[in-house]
Amino acid sequence: MEVQESGVQTHRILTIPNILSMARLAGVPVFLWLVLSPVFDGPNLDGWALLVLAASGVSDYLDGKLARRWNQVSALGRVLDPAADRLYILSTLVGLTWREILPIWLTALLLARELMLLVTVFVLDRHGYAPPQVNYLGKAATFNLMYAFPLLLLSDGSSWVASLAAIFGWAFAGWGTALYWWAGILYVVQVRRLLRADATAD
Repeated sequence: MEVQESGVQTHRILTIPNILSMARLAGVPVFLWLVLSPVFDGPNLDGWALLVLAASGVSDYLDGKLARRWNQVSALGRVLDPAADRLYILSTLVGLTWREILPIWLTALLLARELMLLVTVFVLDRHGYAPPQVNYLGKAATFNLMYAFPLLLLSDGSSWVASLAAIFGWAFAGWGTALYWWAGILYVVQVRRLLRADATAD
């Protein structure tokens, strides 16, 4: 979620922020295996899945902070960081939808937004442009969703804790989905202006 932004960039690959992002990426299949364990008649490992998500959130915060503080912002980090965010969102959508914790319509809504961005990135690539940096609205959307998903996973039960988690989880999910689409639309508008300016210059 933290975008690695700075005027100074390094070409080093094995920096602490990049290693944190790589570790987050490695945790994606682990999280998916943990959350889907009950589906395949395995033990309920939701507690471990929540710990993986929590560790991902901490590393997500740290990699951007450390990159700026230690002047270790890199082109690789600018790719790894949002890639890890999206993969965690996608894996969580798959896991929670499979568990019937998330409704299909919400999953379809979030996946449609991702598809829209994939198309815009493809169009940019065809014109020789790199994807624009993630804006703060997009980071806020991801922040809300990364809070919503653990709470909704925790809501899969009948205790008062589960009921409370459901209330806050759906609140974060609603705000996160709205912001996610808003950020996506602004992204498309930004790309459209860029391509229009490019066409005018030609």
